[in-house]
Amino acid sequence: MGVFELSLLLVVVLFGALALGLWVALALTLTALAALLARPALPDAQILATSFWSASTSWDLTALPMFIWMGEILFRSKLSDDLFAGLAPLMRRLPGRLVHVNIVGCAIFAAISGSSAATTQTIGKISLPELKARGYDERLAMGSLAGSGTLGLLIPPSIILIVYGAAVEESIARLFIAGILPGLVLAVLFMGYVALAATLKPSLMPDNADVLAKESKLSALKRVLPAVLLIAGVIGSIYGGIASPTEAAVIGVVIALAIARAQGALSWSDFSQGLMAATRVSAMIAFILAGAAIVTTAMGFTGLPRELATWIGSLGLSPYALLFALTLFFMVLGCFLDGISMVVLTTSVIMPLVNQAGFDLVWFGIYLVIVVEMAQITPPVGFNLFVIQGLTGRDIFQIAAATAPFFGLLALMVLLLALFPDLALFLPRTMFSGG
Repeated sequence: MGVFELSLLLVVVLFGALALGLWVALALTLTALAALLARPALPDAQILATSFWSASTSWDLTALPMFIWMGEILFRSKLSDDLFAGLAPLMRRLPGRLVHVNIVGCAIFAAISGSSAATTQTIGKISLPELKARGYDERLAMGSLAGSGTLGLLIPPSIILIVYGAAVEESIARLFIAGILPGLVLAVLFMGYVALAATLKPSLMPDNADVLAKESKLSALKRVLPAVLLIAGVIGSIYGGIASPTEAAVIGVVIALAIARAQGALSWSDFSQGLMAATRVSAMIAFILAGAAIVTTAMGFTGLPRELATWIGSLGLSPYALLFALTLFFMVLGCFLDGISMVVLTTSVIMPLVNQAGFDLVWFGIYLVIVVEMAQITPPVGFNLFVIQGLTGRDIFQIAAATAPFFGLLALMVLLLALFPDLALFLPRTMFSGG
């Protein structure tokens, strides 16, 4: 069987399995089995078992359940209420006023939860009703929330960066630190757009100034302080070389438990529900990664990625042309798959191309996450769009239209990252040590 026939067979098997409703991990395993059976000389059973076990026992994944649990604890605490109450007095004098709470709140919560959907849900359930009640433009409120909610994938601790680091055997600590500056730049771009839109079209803002409880800025900052301490504890310990990502995750869980306890939000029911939710999500991701490891091994034995890389190399594409082609590929793929599935499905095929083009793997990981962020707000499978639909009841294509300017800003960030690689690589170079 030739390369083209094998590629066609695997695409049919994979998407056929997904269309039938099979779990992603099982669909990946079935695809790997099809690839191995197409080369009868390969010891398929032994390869499947060895790859599955190796992926399941990877030390890099130890941080994953702890960061997920940390997010679940804080999701059940009063942190999101305190974030809105603390940020609102600080934002009301900016052009765009309280819409900025969406963006800054998402950026802060992104540095806590590691999940785009959790960030969007947590901030949105507080901010959207408040903004609607005060008379803010609904499209701008929904668009800013959907766009800034994607920061949960980029600003560490990021679940998808852990998945990528495990898949390509890259330092998760360096990936985490690499995501900080691009995440902050993206948040500034979002805030700049909101300020510009509010200045050019004042009708987007309510007629009267927001009436907020008379609270000093110092008092407002105290409400945000727990989140800042948690971020400093997790990211600071990694950046300073004090803790590995796994150890920092444990530090984060301890601080999160202390915050929830201090707020009086840590009942036994909430504790057990958070623990079980984190267990389910962690098991799902680990199962998907094990399936992806099997596919990666099977692809290596068939030689398909190597031959594909050779073919694309023969086209003579420049690194920028290859990057443009990969961006289009991921954007199309993102219309049908979630972010984690996109990463684990494609790494075995695209990594030879990435290595051949000479891209730094840390830089490419940040680029990949930003493209996945674009997919999070692209119909029909934009997870952030579904979250906002659940919060507002609006049609998903209405929400997608409201999000279009922020999609454009994400595309601009991809361009900036390509033109200025140090946006992602400067901070990792200054780390005292890497994990």
